Amino acid sequence: MSTHDAARGFDSLAVHAGQAFDPTTGAVIPPVHLSTTYAQDGIGGLRGGYEYGRSGNPTRTALETQIAALEGGARALSFASGLAAEDALLRAALVPGDEVLLGNDVYGGTYRLLARVLGPWGVKLRVVDMSDLDAVAAAIEERSPRMVWVETPSNPMLRITDIEGLARLGHAAGAIVVVDNTFASPALQRPIALGADVVVHSATKYLGGHSDVVGGALAFADADLAEKTQFLQFAAGAVSGPFDAYLTTRGIKTLCIRMERHSANAQAVAEHLAGHDRVAKVYYPGLPTHPGHALAASQMSAFGGIVSLELADGATARRFAESTRLFTLAESLGGVESLVNYPDAMTHASVRGTELAVPDTIVRLSVGIESADDLVADVDRALAAL
Repeated sequence: MSTHDAARGFDSLAVHAGQAFDPTTGAVIPPVHLSTTYAQDGIGGLRGGYEYGRSGNPTRTALETQIAALEGGARALSFASGLAAEDALLRAALVPGDEVLLGNDVYGGTYRLLARVLGPWGVKLRVVDMSDLDAVAAAIEERSPRMVWVETPSNPMLRITDIEGLARLGHAAGAIVVVDNTFASPALQRPIALGADVVVHSATKYLGGHSDVVGGALAFADADLAEKTQFLQFAAGAVSGPFDAYLTTRGIKTLCIRMERHSANAQAVAEHLAGHDRVAKVYYPGLPTHPGHALAASQMSAFGGIVSLELADGATARRFAESTRLFTLAESLGGVESLVNYPDAMTHASVRGTELAVPDTIVRLSVGIESADDLVADVDRALAAL
């Protein structure tokens, strides 16, 4: 029995899935396979199915095995970036004329990909508040989409969607239900178990966890859709490199304990900001005042590391984002270090003027694993400077 076969709990799978020791040397950490090509035992006689680095790589396979195990999927695929993963999935699952029903609070790059890249190809797009299942049901009744796409918790307003309820609505209409699980990670939420067909990750964020690798991943409930998507990945070449796959695998091994600290620190920061007289509103599903708190508590094991706050006006929000010290002003999220982001001009600038536009009063905090007291003191100092 391999260590993977013996692993059952999430933490054990994170450490052992796809990570069998090297049979030749006994090395506990599997080697990083850098080869671009593989010797064949006669023409077409492939060892382990490997022939060329674009079609497959053992280090990438190990990561895909790890992600599939953690998400409870039939298969997983690893990509060069989150958007590369999204692009391959969308082109594998859709044809011109198909429609995507998209949440109204998603990463700006996802909207840009659908509206400006796949839109001219003929993919249609409608937007709805996914946290309102009645609105979703009405939109589906009006016209059945081919795909329903949601982020929960959403970026950056932290809206919570009932994944199980959404899956029922989508499947009744014959739609593929896709959940972007980047904010929660499989350590906190497993959408396939709740009925999702595909789970999307920017592996750059919590999966990698150290702000040192760009990557993306898909986990599939259905092996057939995975195979179609893998063909697109092979044909277009949007694969993760072996060292990127290794770094992501290494990050995932500590995912559970990192998410525990991210969530605890975010809770402390959110509770502190919720009582601050210079903060108009705090968006964090761990607060009992959050409209999605009870739902989040039912489908997540903790509330994650992202806190968004609303300040008096856009100018004040900008000043705050530029005044923190421990929170670094930067794009991205999910690393061990804390980051502050001004979505209107940074991550979501591409959706300005659309129905997905983020209010200019919003600041997003990616709460890291530093001392919670230091993080609270940092936001206090920035607020005092306003």
